[in-house]
Amino acid sequence: MEIKVTTEKGRVPVTVLHVDGNIDSASYEAFLSQAQKTIDGGARHMLVDLAHVPFVSSAGLRAFNILLNRLRTLTPDVSDEEMRKGINDGSYKSPHLKLLNPSKVTMTTLDGSGFSMFIEVFDDLDKAVAAF
Repeated sequence: MEIKVTTEKGRVPVTVLHVDGNIDSASYEAFLSQAQKTIDGGARHMLVDLAHVPFVSSAGLRAFNILLNRLRTLTPDVSDEEMRKGINDGSYKSPHLKLLNPSKVTMTTLDGSGFSMFIEVFDDLDKAVAAF
């Protein structure tokens, strides 16, 4: 797996992780390590470009959840209770983490696991950046 990091200028700076390769049990730690480096460098709004990611496993979903929680800890938007309530009623979407261009298989995984209920998914870079 390779990750290229870029920054897009929107209402806020958006760090884009362009991932090439699966995010699975063999690669999720490397993914998290690179994401953490960008957070340590000041990133607070992250877009993960999955255009070249054929598959995201449960380990990849866990990595997204860890990343979301790290970003929320640094810049809390709502309480944990409010977030859980918002996820349950469909009103909460993460202001810190969004996904771009998932494959059909990955989108099925995101929908089936419930991740797409609270992490917005886009197929257009400009729209994704504007959503932060």
